Amino acid sequence: MTAELVRGQNHPLSRTRVEIRVSAGTPVLALASACDDAGRLAGPESVAHPGARRLPGLEVPEAVAGEHRFAVDLDAVAPAVHRLGVVLVLPPGGPAGFGAVPASYVAVADPEGAELAGYTLTGLDAETAVVALELYRRQGAWKVRAVGQGYAGGLGALLADAGLGGPAATALADVATGLVPSGDITLAALPTAAPPTLAHGVRAPQDAAVGAGEAPAPTPPAPEPLPATGVPYPGTAGAAPGPASADTIGGPPTIDYAHPRRRRTTTEPPEPGPRPVPSPEADRPPAPVAGDASGWSLEERLYNQVWGMFEDLARSVAAYRSACDFAESRMDRELDEALSDPRHRLGGSGNAARDAARARHDELVAQAKAVLDRDLAQLIAESEVVEPALPAPYARWANPVWHGHAVPEEAPLALRLGDLHLPERPDLRIPMLVRAPLERGLWIDNGRTGSEAAMTMDTDRLRRAAMDMAVAHAVRLLAVHPGDRFSVHVIDAAGAGAASLAPLVAAGVLAGPPAAGAAGVTGTLEALTRRVDLVQMAVRAGAPEDLPPDVDLADQLLIVHDFPHGFDDRAVTRLRYLADEGPAVGVHLLMVADRDEASAYGPLLDPLWRSLMRLSPVPDNHLADPWVGHAWTFEPDLPPPGSRVLEQTLERIAAHRRDARP
Repeated sequence: MTAELVRGQNHPLSRTRVEIRVSAGTPVLALASACDDAGRLAGPESVAHPGARRLPGLEVPEAVAGEHRFAVDLDAVAPAVHRLGVVLVLPPGGPAGFGAVPASYVAVADPEGAELAGYTLTGLDAETAVVALELYRRQGAWKVRAVGQGYAGGLGALLADAGLGGPAATALADVATGLVPSGDITLAALPTAAPPTLAHGVRAPQDAAVGAGEAPAPTPPAPEPLPATGVPYPGTAGAAPGPASADTIGGPPTIDYAHPRRRRTTTEPPEPGPRPVPSPEADRPPAPVAGDASGWSLEERLYNQVWGMFEDLARSVAAYRSACDFAESRMDRELDEALSDPRHRLGGSGNAARDAARARHDELVAQAKAVLDRDLAQLIAESEVVEPALPAPYARWANPVWHGHAVPEEAPLALRLGDLHLPERPDLRIPMLVRAPLERGLWIDNGRTGSEAAMTMDTDRLRRAAMDMAVAHAVRLLAVHPGDRFSVHVIDAAGAGAASLAPLVAAGVLAGPPAAGAAGVTGTLEALTRRVDLVQMAVRAGAPEDLPPDVDLADQLLIVHDFPHGFDDRAVTRLRYLADEGPAVGVHLLMVADRDEASAYGPLLDPLWRSLMRLSPVPDNHLADPWVGHAWTFEPDLPPPGSRVLEQTLERIAAHRRDARP
């Protein structure tokens, strides 16, 4: 199974002979860099490029292409090399940056062809060179890390960041990309150990890597000149062969300062490059990327990212509220001290003390608000990227993903039940995702006493909204499960939910007609109770394949509308049994009910209500997060008014089931 990495994530390599695979959205150069444990290059000879393709243990491709493959023997890598970087470079005359082309994909495969780890390079913009992956040693073993570090300054900036001097980096970049034939340039005389440039243009001291009590590292040997091929690299456009000189025949080639990118000189050293100017964007947080979380699949990474956003918002708001409470309590204390001092009352300095206390309060609140606004802006930007990328199980009904949705082959990881938000920023909605299969049943409360919003609604409208919400959940569950792996049963004893159930009935996707009357209630509950009993016995006996042929092995959803109408004491007992035992064997409960209407049963039904997750068809702040306990406002996710997304989804489900029948 391929480990799908995100930026910064690593993965152990079980093989020392691997293959690097590059699938780019445009023709690129594939290079390799061999660095020490600090990520520094020993010199230009530590870079494998089309003009000098070999390093110990690897050989890079020689041409510009949209796809590359090359083998790496990690056992043959020099002991001084701790990091092997896979570098992708756009050729001269190509796209303006990686952000203008489809995202590239880089993978590490074993010799048999099975991919061990892969990484999709996202979030790039004007960068023309990028370190995609890095194979590195850690405690005697090799690992792969997704790097995704791009450089808008091109390969020269990338090499300079790895420790090559500015002129050496520029010269090597020209040779590697074919702008200058390698026979026209030598790097032996150029500086190669310039201090690396850190963030904001600050240069590290020469001995920055030397710790206390350690001897400085020995000076690396002078690099050998690049081989003199005298011709541009195959597949590289825009390069012309340079004239051969006498110096290139019997000795190392010389620097041709007539090159337009060089200043003509004789004895003066090369002109230093311009001093880096701090960018105003340097302090900005990185641009958010959908799926930028841990996980083996994109679906799992998006799920973890949504929960990360949920936690970040909870903690940011908690910090803001805590700061405001502290500012309020401090102001109250300072005002009490000012008013309790007779000198302030008699001398007239009390007003100044009160003003100072209020000013300190306002300053602290303003600082906390600025931090909150910064965090909210980042979360909003992330939400705007993540929301459109969500798959159907996580997506809103208004998401275009539903228009092209097909019945999947595997069950989903999680489901979206609605949206959550806090009063500090109501427009920042966090998807409420729950793991699938559901570990608890759901209860959609259609009673008017559940919340203030429910009390303002007409009873009939509230009941219709609750049943519409239940139908939307049922359609989502049917759509995101394989066609034969999910069944829906309905109990509507009085037939009051017929209007909402009409799309499900018309599409023919229910396990049977909605059960009506006491007999229908009894028959449906008896059949599902029998299934739970048989599956439990088969699992305990270790023989699930010995179930009777009439037992449906698909997960079951039971929608109960207008409870307790049509239920006797035996039916209520069976319902409680299904709520407690059903989820473990694939029988799930979705109740649409008003708890007050079942008050005649007294505390007998209290365990039933507690076992279900309560949802509301109208906005209600009855849910709390597990970190700081905020009261979050829940809002259901329903199709937009006038949309036929439910009907179209049901049509696709019904068509798939018809085609799958023998």
